[in-house]
Amino acid sequence: MNRNMYSTDRIIRLILSIILVSLYFFGYISGILAIIALVVVIIFMLTSVIGFCPLYKLLGITIKKKSK
Repeated sequence: MNRNMYSTDRIIRLILSIILVSLYFFGYISGILAIIALVVVIIFMLTSVIGFCPLYKLLGITIKKKSK
């Protein structure tokens, strides 16, 4: 599987994951919103660790430079 995410994108996803988990544990979000946030956290963490985002593949976004 080829990586298609920039390092900056991976770091931003990890930071957002930490923020969402913190909001959940400190009780700022709950219920359905908390469940959705935790699912997003899982997706962000997985894509950040492996460096591949399936949505980017569908949209044609990649880190490879196009040759002329």
